[in-house]
Amino acid sequence: MFITAIFTGMRISELRGLSWDGVEFDRRVIRVYRRADDFQQIGAPKSRAGRRKIPMTPMMHDALLAWCVEVVENELDLVFPNSKGNVQNYSNINNRIYRPMMRELGLVDEAGRPRFGFHSLRHAAASLFIEQGWAPKKIQTIIGHASIGMTMDSYGHLFESADNDVALFERMERDLMAA
Repeated sequence: MFITAIFTGMRISELRGLSWDGVEFDRRVIRVYRRADDFQQIGAPKSRAGRRKIPMTPMMHDALLAWCVEVVENELDLVFPNSKGNVQNYSNINNRIYRPMMRELGLVDEAGRPRFGFHSLRHAAASLFIEQGWAPKKIQTIIGHASIGMTMDSYGHLFESADNDVALFERMERDLMAA
């Protein structure tokens, strides 16, 4: 689940509702078309933009391929069910898996609380996409934001590069004068 979260930026509700028919191993994409709400009910994504296809990294592909033979069989065909094959409760994921993992990795504050919440994996993914130089519109689509404004409001500061501004203006002048 954590590998999928960090490489896709999927919401925890989308991960909890992800079914195996949404994992297209041959095409190496995850099709997000449903989510699990706070009451463990499966439904549509938050918005129309929430319906999307996200490419899989090789590590994620291999991890999911290995996981599909270990996971508890379940009626809902969930990729990440609880031990009884039902939709996982977010609190259980957080308290029984995520927080202990953060402690084990030493990613805690002085009081032993995780320094980053689960949702930080979504932000980390978006930040990695930006660092790779992806276009804002592509990031909006992958993350599943309803508008580019939402993406830019959340991550616009990461696109800014004062070091690059001078070079951009030099290029603009050069192109304008050449025309």
